Amino acid sequence: MNSLSGFRPRGAGAVLHGAALVAMGLCWTVPAFADDVIRVVSPYQTTTLDPMRSAAAGNIETYGQLYSRLLRRNSETGALEPGLAEKWEISPEGKSYTFHLRDAQFSDGSPITAADVAFSLNRIRSDKRSAYPAPLGAVESVTAADAKTVLITLKSAFAPFLGNAEIWNMGIISKADVEKRGEEAAFATVPVTSGPYEVKQWKPNEKLVLQPNPHYWRKGYPKSDATVELIEITSPETRIAMLKAGEVDVVRAVPWAQIDELKAAESVDMRLEPSTTIYMTLLNHKREPFSNLKARQAASMAIDNKAIAAAITRGYAEPANTTLPGSVDFHDKDYPGIPHEPAKAKELLAESGMAGRDVKILATADAPAQQTALLIQAQWQAIGLKPVIVNVDGAAWWDATGKGDYDAAANWWYNETPDPDLAVRWAVCGSCGSNSYNTFYANARVDALVEQGTKEADQGKRAEIYKKIQKITTEEVAQIPLYYAPNAVAYSKRLQGLKLTPSLQWTLEETSIGQ
Repeated sequence: MNSLSGFRPRGAGAVLHGAALVAMGLCWTVPAFADDVIRVVSPYQTTTLDPMRSAAAGNIETYGQLYSRLLRRNSETGALEPGLAEKWEISPEGKSYTFHLRDAQFSDGSPITAADVAFSLNRIRSDKRSAYPAPLGAVESVTAADAKTVLITLKSAFAPFLGNAEIWNMGIISKADVEKRGEEAAFATVPVTSGPYEVKQWKPNEKLVLQPNPHYWRKGYPKSDATVELIEITSPETRIAMLKAGEVDVVRAVPWAQIDELKAAESVDMRLEPSTTIYMTLLNHKREPFSNLKARQAASMAIDNKAIAAAITRGYAEPANTTLPGSVDFHDKDYPGIPHEPAKAKELLAESGMAGRDVKILATADAPAQQTALLIQAQWQAIGLKPVIVNVDGAAWWDATGKGDYDAAANWWYNETPDPDLAVRWAVCGSCGSNSYNTFYANARVDALVEQGTKEADQGKRAEIYKKIQKITTEEVAQIPLYYAPNAVAYSKRLQGLKLTPSLQWTLEETSIGQ
């Protein structure tokens, strides 16, 4: 999920999205490594502790530390495992899910009950402020059959449901605490949590300090008694300098240009971790020139995504061949993609009648967006378009794309689960509430295939459905896929067991501190 300032709106409630990142200087001092503190520095800020209210990247990375879900995903295998639900049953027709809760407590020592689960999930489904209700769109009702039993009824069979129940905003909160303190107060500073950590201190725009939750249901976790500091610093140079100086343990979002340098650093474990991130260029299908199919095809053929991936990521990313992330289930790795054929692109543009048209390219200030915009501008100029780069901040980017006040925009997003359902609903489904990621692409056949894919239980048949979706949307240029990027994260070698999963969850509870 995501983009520019690291947040992307998904579905009908807007998701990852507009908060501007706050710059921090080094006017405060971070002590060198301490055995009782793990420090993670990131450009993505924590803006709310309510897991329902935001899908910004910094919040997504925080929620998993504070709130447990019905299921959890094994950080090594990616398989779904019991979470707060120790077991579950699915009815023969696939419409009813019965979850049986384990004995577990919130951070205040109160029991986690089925009423808390129903309360939490129903907030996500129905609250107007819910940032991302789409994963529960197939749900008809969530009820507590008794204190330890949750019954979830679907509108119809929905193959991706269990995976959706593990997504970042599905964390279980305390119904009693929210009703006692009120929603704003309950999440203002120190919320009652159900996950491996609780909040020790929160200084918005600076850092969030977590400490182990003594009532966490996974006995023996977190493995370390260390507190965790999630520190917000926008400057990549500052983040790297702090890591080299031993002031922090982890640097999120390492710039491509600094990867080789950190690989050579003796005390640093520089990793390119698996992700479901795709960098792409949005095209506005609502207005000319890109309401015209031949103009879109020309724009796509003009772009050399292999060269773009090599230039921007120093060869660390893989050129994209379809509109879906390369690591999701049923990605068609054998599909050839759109060829780079500038001469053919020029012919198609002439046939479209759009040669010489102005093209407004939106770009935010981050380096990949700026570099992508410049490269695309040059390649489109070469075939006869007149592209102009318009620099905007994150909030303006989302406002303009949401209104359709643009022609093209470089961006990125990721998928929350290995299943492609949320990806296609977000990126290429015209009737799914996302405006096909604000491209306004709409194809009734694609929308029908999206629904078919969720109802098909046979994995082989599902694979064929999603291959069709990829072929249609790539050839119709719903978006222009550029490259599939790993998560570039640098770690101090004193940490063991910590990584950032493809769903943007830190495995802090699995982490121990060495020498």
